[in-house]
Order: sequence, then structure tokens, then C-alpha cells
Amino acid sequence: MKLDTAPTPPQTPRQPKTIEQLGHTRTDNYAWLKAENWQAVMSDPSVLPAPIRDHLTAENAYTKAVLAPIEALKDQIFQEMKARHEPREEDVPTPHGNYAYGHRYREGDQHGLYVRYPRDPATWPQSDDSCAQETVLLDADKLAGEAKGFFNLGDVETSPDHTWLAFTVDRKGSERFEIFIKPATAPLSEARSIGITNAKPGLVWAQDSQTLFWVEVDENQRPFEVRFKAFDDSGDGHVAYRESDPGFFVSVSESDCLKYIEVSAHNHTTSEIWRIDAHAPSSDPVCFAKREAGVEYSLHDQGGYTYILTNRDGAVDFEIRRCKAKGETTPEHWESFVPHRPGVLILGLTAFEDYLTSLERENALPRIRVYDQRDSSQRTVEMSEQAYAIGLRDGLEYATDQVRFSYSSPTTPSTLYGYNLGNAERSELKRQSVPSGHTPEDYQTRRITINSRDGEEIPVTLLYKNGVEPNGANPCLLYGYGSYGITIPAGFRTSLLSLVDRGFVYAIAHIRGSMAKGYGWYLDGKLDKKANTFNDFVDVANGLCEAGWTAPGKLVAHGGSAGGLLVGAALNQAPELFAGIIAAVPFVDALNTMSDATLPLTPPEWPEWGNPLEDKDAYSSIASWSPYDNITPRAYPSVLATAGLTDPRVTYWEPAKWIAKLREHQTGNAPLLLKTNMEAGHQGESGRYDSLKELALEYAFAVSVTA
Repeated sequence: MKLDTAPTPPQTPRQPKTIEQLGHTRTDNYAWLKAENWQAVMSDPSVLPAPIRDHLTAENAYTKAVLAPIEALKDQIFQEMKARHEPREEDVPTPHGNYAYGHRYREGDQHGLYVRYPRDPATWPQSDDSCAQETVLLDADKLAGEAKGFFNLGDVETSPDHTWLAFTVDRKGSERFEIFIKPATAPLSEARSIGITNAKPGLVWAQDSQTLFWVEVDENQRPFEVRFKAFDDSGDGHVAYRESDPGFFVSVSESDCLKYIEVSAHNHTTSEIWRIDAHAPSSDPVCFAKREAGVEYSLHDQGGYTYILTNRDGAVDFEIRRCKAKGETTPEHWESFVPHRPGVLILGLTAFEDYLTSLERENALPRIRVYDQRDSSQRTVEMSEQAYAIGLRDGLEYATDQVRFSYSSPTTPSTLYGYNLGNAERSELKRQSVPSGHTPEDYQTRRITINSRDGEEIPVTLLYKNGVEPNGANPCLLYGYGSYGITIPAGFRTSLLSLVDRGFVYAIAHIRGSMAKGYGWYLDGKLDKKANTFNDFVDVANGLCEAGWTAPGKLVAHGGSAGGLLVGAALNQAPELFAGIIAAVPFVDALNTMSDATLPLTPPEWPEWGNPLEDKDAYSSIASWSPYDNITPRAYPSVLATAGLTDPRVTYWEPAKWIAKLREHQTGNAPLLLKTNMEAGHQGESGRYDSLKELALEYAFAVSVTA
């Protein structure tokens, strides 16, 4: 089924705006699509200026018309995806004190129930629910129904004494959350707002079970303050920490040992942690170690020591140090515990009463390492498949020898294991089921490498069905991200089967800008080396074609957010390679966005991209690859771009401007499409089923343009 190319696309008015910057002059014909009152639009979409609303509405109508022939295919793919989800799905409850906490879905639920049981596993849900002694704490679907529109449940936290429940809700998609509280076992009707409406989603309880900590956002959507208040107090709370540098964001969490409330001030490369006594929430925060440019650290308490995971002193892939918990905490008092091992990236560290656990990655494969502090021994938990994903789950308790980890691969559904830190015994707690059926042996997972133009070996994960051969006849969806060090795991995703069962090869390019091969892999794909990210992706695309896994014109590039930047840059570099581009909420107007210090993410992201307001080299670098600024008259393939009107991360006007400029320079006949969700933000629709509808549309688009 092909797209309908007959409808006439909207004609976007050109209103040239000349921009003078660091000795450079550029003209932006579509700057008018950025509403002057964009901050207000985030909170109230109805105030969007009429000309912009009319344009976005016209774009949506055009996209709907072009995609009309694949509507049935989209619905079919959605039903396939939905059928692979357990209609009555529940997680394995997590022990905490005298209880165990869990989350489950009833049939038809989008958001589910938050529940608890007695600690004894015999009371937990069985296959027929006959033994469940369940208390419902929060019916999220009922709460969503009361919202009557967009609904995103941010965080659900029970107080340490188990008597209160606090949760956060976003009803606009702008990621400004309102905080609610109720007695834990009371009905939803007893929930009340505590008067906080500009919070980030996460909440932390102090140990008094009366005081809540949260992060407040400013008028530019930046998380700049940590506040706290007893939930029965009036007012906006007390300021525990305020960050004065707009280039730093703040977050709040609790320490592994539960003794501290931790405030982190950070950007992408530098961090600073302040600690507050969790038993004295109004006490002043104490800085553990002052920020140093390029130095990151996290804190983990165990056995009279504070363990520090850090990249200080050139430990590019991080190392573990420690200092006396009651001694001096400045870096000169840190001693080595696990030295730096180049190429072995320590992703995270967790402390328990007698153990430390870390998640590591080497050559794009993860593993768990356990440090038994009782006898100073250590061991690793490793897997055997060519490509796989591991997720280490910390639980809710510090004094325990039990942890959980999930394992999956592109062919193997996720399995949750219980792991005894003391004796290394492993037990299967739950295996993901696929109600509509799935036989792992019908599919193949492969890890290959493709050489980049500068000789680097790029890991690539492949998933395909048995019988698919590298004969150049296969459609292929190539996925990538490549920024902020984020590494795409080679895990199981039921949605992918709708493509793979149709003969697609699914490929993940583990390119520079991620940390697939260590922190150096990330450093080699940022700032003045950012072009490596885009070159790697194009080189992987070419390599897949040369190896016969696909062919030019049968390849679709897929990326979202900074991954949308990736596929946008690849489109400019090699449009002839691709049958289509799927760019979900794409960061494509990089030069303009990084030049606007009022936008939510701009100052904190200068360490990632460079500051084109002050640095001529950064300006030249960004200008050389920014997708919006490098569009030229070409025959572009079909493009599907999505946006969210209240998105504070990638603002709606970026994809709107990009599509308008692509269409202006299009010399071919392929349609260039923009679909803006007028009632949602960066994450799109919420709910386990509604979110699948957007993905089903993207996959139907991929099938249609490669047919």
C-alpha cells in the first residue's frame, strides 16, 4: 500500500528574518512559527496564535489525507501490538517493610492500579488471583478519567511509615506536575492537591513521613529549586536548594542507605551533590564535593564508608573511590577502591548493607558485578547471547541480600530474576508472555560491526526472521540515537515483531555519541566531534547495503528527539540511501535553539553541543550539521515528522519549520509530512495502548514506503 501523493500540501508563508550572530548572517524564513508567547502555550495551548494554529491544523489535515491509504494497515499493526500485551498484566511485588508493593493492569487498563500486599509471597497474585490479599492504593485509570484529556501520572510514592501516598499528575503534556496526597488506603475521592503545580514528576519523602521534597521549575521550564513542605502546611514550601547557574539543572533523590535526601546540581558533564539529613528535613544541605568542570560523581554508603563513582583525574570510564563516612569528604580524602579500567564503563553503583553492585558495559555488552563486603570477594553475572540487555533493579530496601535483574534479547522476551548477593543463587520470578504467540527460535539476533569512514568499528545489532538472507531484497528499519551518552539496549520489544514478521531487518546502530564502547565513545561524538555521530549512522546504512542486508531505497531511518537530529542530518548527507525518514519530535533546528538562552534546555546543553552565542568555533560546528540549516534543493524521500504542541524539550516549531523548509527545497515527489499532537508534549500520548497507536502509524509508514 503506497501513500497518497495527490493531496496538495500546505503552502507555508515565508517571512524572512535576518539573524546576525558572531560575524555570521543567516535568514530564517519560518521563524514566525515560533509563538512569541510560547511559555504561555506550554501551560495553556488555547493561547497559541491563530495563524500558527491554522498552519499546524492544515499540516495535520494534509498528513491525514496522505496517510489515508495506510489507515487500515496502521489499525492492523496496532491490533497486533495490542495482542502481544497481557490484558491483565502485573509486576512482581517488591518487598518493603511489612508489605510488598506492586502495579498491575486490569483488562483494558491504560494506566493500571498501584497496589500492596502483605510481605509474605503466598499472599501475592497467582495465575487465578485466588491468593491475592490486595489493597488498592491508587486507581490510575479512574484518575485519568477524571482528567478528561491528556493525562500523565508522574510518580507514586508511599511514605516511610506506609500511611500516606503522594503522587504527581501532568494534564497538559508540558511536564509541569501537580502534587497530590491521600491516606494510603483511602479511596481516590480523599486525594487532595497540596497546592504545588510547577513540579517535576519525582517526589521524595523525609523519614518523618510528613515532609515531601520535590523539584520546582521556573518560568522557562528549568528545574532550578528543591523545595520541601509538610503536606498539611499552606504555601509553596521552603527552599532547600536554589541553583543560580541556568546551565545546571537540579534533581532530588534519597540515598541508598535512606539516611540522606540528596540534591544533585548537574549538567551533562559536571555534577555536585548536597546532602540533607532525612530525619531532619529542615536542616541545611551540606555539599559533599564542590563542582569541578567535567567531573561527575555519585554517592553510595556502606560499612562506614561513602563510595564515590566518579570520572575524576582522567578516569574516563569511571572508577570507584571511597572515604570515611564521618570524615572529610573533599576529593583529596578519596582512596581507590576499584581502579579505572579503560574500555570498561561503570554505568551505575548501588549500595546495600553488606554489598555493592555495579552495572558495567564493555564492547556494547552489559554485565553485573557484585562486591561482597563481608569477605572482600567479587563476582560477575554474565550472559551468553551475541546481543542482549540487562536491567538491574535496586528494590526498596537497604538491609537485604536480594536484588532483581531483568534479561532480554531482541529475540528473547524479558525474564525477571531474583539474585542472592550472598550465594549467587538465581531464581526466575517472571517471564514475559506474548499472548498472541512468540517462538524465539523463529528469529535471529546478530551483532556485527561496520567500519566507519575513519576506521572505527561500529557495533550494530540485527534482528530478523529465519529465512531472511543478505541478498539485498530486504526492507530495513535502522534505528539510532547517538547523543548524551545514551546507549540503546539490545532488548526485547514486542512491537518490533510487526515489522520483522513482514520481512524487515531491524538494525540498531551503536554509534559514537552513545556510550556503547565506553565514555570515550561518547566524547568522540559531541561538541566539535559531533559529525562523527552522523557519519557513523550513514556509514552503517551504507554498510548494511553493501553486506546485502538491505539496499538503497529499501531503508528507513528512525530516530526520536536527538535521534531525530541524527536522521535529519543523515537525510541531508545521503537522501538517496533512504526510502523514508521517521523523525519523532526531532531536534532539527539546532543552531537557532542553541542560540536562544530562554529555551528550557539551552544553557544546560551547551556542554553537549557548544555555545554558538559566544564561541565562534561552536557556531561553525553546529552550522555545519544542523539539519534545518543544511537543507539544499534535493530529491528527498518521504518524511514523517511528529511534534507535541506543549513539548518543552523539543518545541513544536522545530519540526514545523523543518518540514516547511524541506518542502520548499524538495525537487522530487515524495510527501513530507508533519503530524502535531495538539494536546500532548514530548512523550506523545500516554497510556500503554494509546502510545502504541503512534508507533503503529510510524511502522505502517515504514512498510508503505518500502513496498
